Amino acid sequence: MKEDSCLHAALICLGMLYYSHAMSTEKLNPLRPSLHGHHEKGKEGQVLHRSKRGWVWNQFFVIEEYTGPDPVLVGKLHSDIDSGDGNIKYILSGEGAGIIFVIDDKSGNIHATKTLDREERAQYILTAQAVDRNTNRPLEPPSEFIVKVQDINDNPPEFLHENYHANVPERSNVGTSVIQVTASDADDPTYGNSAKLVYSILEGQPYFSVEAQTGIIRTALPNMDREAKEEYHVVIQAKDMGGHMGGLSGTTKVTITLTDVNDNPPKFPQSVYQMSISEASIPGEEVGRLKAKDPDIGENGLVAYSIIDGDGVEMFEITTDYETQEGVVKLKKLLDYETKKSYSLKVEAANVHIDPKFISNGPFKDTVTVKVAVEDADEPPIFLAPSYILEVQENAAAGAVVGRVHAKDPDAANSAIRYSIDRHTDLERYFSISPEDGYIKTIKALDREEIAWHNISVFATEVYNRHQEAKVPVAIKVLDVNDNAPKFASTYEAFICENGQSAFITITADDKDDAANGPRFIFSLPPEIIHNPNFTLTDNRDNTAGIYVRRGGFSRQKQDLYLLPIVISDGGIPPMSSTNTLTIRVCGCDSNGSMLSCNAEAYILNAGLSTGALIAILACIVILLVIVVLFVTLKRQKKEPLIVFEEEDVRENIITYDDEGGGEEDTEAFDIATLQNPDGINGFIPRKDIKPEYQYMPRPGLRPAPNSVDVDDFINTRIQEADNDPTAPPYDSIQIYGYEGRGSVAGSLSSLESATTDSDLDYDYLQNWGPRFKKLADLYGSKDTFDDDS
Repeated sequence: MKEDSCLHAALICLGMLYYSHAMSTEKLNPLRPSLHGHHEKGKEGQVLHRSKRGWVWNQFFVIEEYTGPDPVLVGKLHSDIDSGDGNIKYILSGEGAGIIFVIDDKSGNIHATKTLDREERAQYILTAQAVDRNTNRPLEPPSEFIVKVQDINDNPPEFLHENYHANVPERSNVGTSVIQVTASDADDPTYGNSAKLVYSILEGQPYFSVEAQTGIIRTALPNMDREAKEEYHVVIQAKDMGGHMGGLSGTTKVTITLTDVNDNPPKFPQSVYQMSISEASIPGEEVGRLKAKDPDIGENGLVAYSIIDGDGVEMFEITTDYETQEGVVKLKKLLDYETKKSYSLKVEAANVHIDPKFISNGPFKDTVTVKVAVEDADEPPIFLAPSYILEVQENAAAGAVVGRVHAKDPDAANSAIRYSIDRHTDLERYFSISPEDGYIKTIKALDREEIAWHNISVFATEVYNRHQEAKVPVAIKVLDVNDNAPKFASTYEAFICENGQSAFITITADDKDDAANGPRFIFSLPPEIIHNPNFTLTDNRDNTAGIYVRRGGFSRQKQDLYLLPIVISDGGIPPMSSTNTLTIRVCGCDSNGSMLSCNAEAYILNAGLSTGALIAILACIVILLVIVVLFVTLKRQKKEPLIVFEEEDVRENIITYDDEGGGEEDTEAFDIATLQNPDGINGFIPRKDIKPEYQYMPRPGLRPAPNSVDVDDFINTRIQEADNDPTAPPYDSIQIYGYEGRGSVAGSLSSLESATTDSDLDYDYLQNWGPRFKKLADLYGSKDTFDDDS
């Protein structure tokens, strides 16, 4: 409480001091708006009176982070028209008015009710006005003023990064800049030393130092060696208040890595290396490895090896394996144990990249002696070449010589060699090899377009020791001859509009032969159509050709498909050619040239008829077909009876025989149903004289009613059944009409049994009943003829 009271008193004194300063400034400055009696002259000489400004106040400041029990007095507003009788009311508005800043409307005292943070907001703009307490009439115009938040040191310095990483070359001079670290302070840099920072090093001495004002870290010791220590951890502090006691501070960590320089020469760990190799080894085989150690890294540690002296300089070579930094000693020439049994080499290892700054630490190289012993061995045959590439022309006759492979036994015995082809590499058996001399020949003709290269393997085996075997790859290239004619590169099909614009079609060719026997291609038309006005061919001399189609020269009705033959020749010796066909379709197009339809037929015969006429003809044909069908249908439904009635009705003839009834008018006297077969009423009775192949089912509705007396309907029904029965022979009607019924009370009405009796009946009318009654006519109508013959 005591400290808060002291701070409150200090604030009041400070406010009074600023108030006195403002009053003195108001009196001394003739431009202040609060001066009275100032006049201005208008444009037309009119004297304008500026209204008297009645505000009198001091500069307002408030210290941030104030935590006292009472609101902080910011300042006092007072108008010179305020006589102290309480009739004037002071009103405060603007940023924070009524929330942060409150005003006593009688005295004009302004208080801050909340703790302020300058880093959050540095100032507030407020507006003050004096009004009549009773009427709220403004007595003074509104006036704007600023309340500034005064800073205190309440924010420590903060670095931009919590951790920094930096590199510096090893053996750098003292004072070499490494990195600059920067801290910031949120306090007001224009007020006091709250934001004045000073840098210092807490960890990392005596290797590094830091500049107090800039934060630049520099090396402090000379000849720092990366190989001794590569990484350093440095802690830098930033303190405000100029580094004085009571200031706030912040720290950051800096990891500094020494980068490598070439300051170390390579060194062999031993002075002599012992190696050995069999005399059976072939050139290029590895003899051994050696390594010179260099503590430097990266390109500074790269080492190159070379043979500088010794009696094996011509027999051996050394290369550098840059992945392992080793020197690889390899055989350069074939060895012979019987000729020389050991060799000596002097090998040098030197840095690839040398830094001139450290040339005084050199020389950056080292030497070592390598002794190579040759071991005796039974060696397999050795081919004179590691691989062979042979050539043969395609289509060469069987037995043509392709080339020769050769191997020999390196041993002193010089055993004989036999050659053979690995058949796993020549499954189709295109080649054979002479076992004695290694000549490779063809077994059958080769086609380059089918297989351009043949890769086979040849074995060489000692005759007396088949375990000693060598293998060599042989690549056989098939040379091209001009045996393929050029063809279209693809299937070409062009579409053109009839009576449309002219068209230009570009075609290309392809040849299976290689470039020597293929391009350049020559395009031409056959002699028989070379003068065709519709098509013109232009050879572009770049293995393409253009077909120009004449404008408006086509009609789809005459021909909508053109097959244009084109002759293509290649540039081989002798040249080959082929005739290819270009398909050109004539299409119907709209006025914009867009295709509407293309007929797929090759030709349309010109009948001289329009489309409407063709449609009319087709309609007439359809109508005729309909009429014919209707006619046939009606003909089947209404068929004329086969019985021809001349003078008498059939029923009259039947009724005449032994009929004792009531006369011709009595049609009910005799029941015609008695003539029907009772066994056949409900179905079809198979024929007794033939064996039908399948049953015939009569169509429903054709059979008359059982009690019907209409003989005409009865006979027509039987005729239709006979006509539609595929199993019935022509004489089936005899069986139908010969049936007399069973148990009839009437006598026989049929004349069929009268063949053995005398009768005066004339049956010639049966000749008029058609072919189905021909049998009856022959039996009964030929009686007179029979009698005459007898």
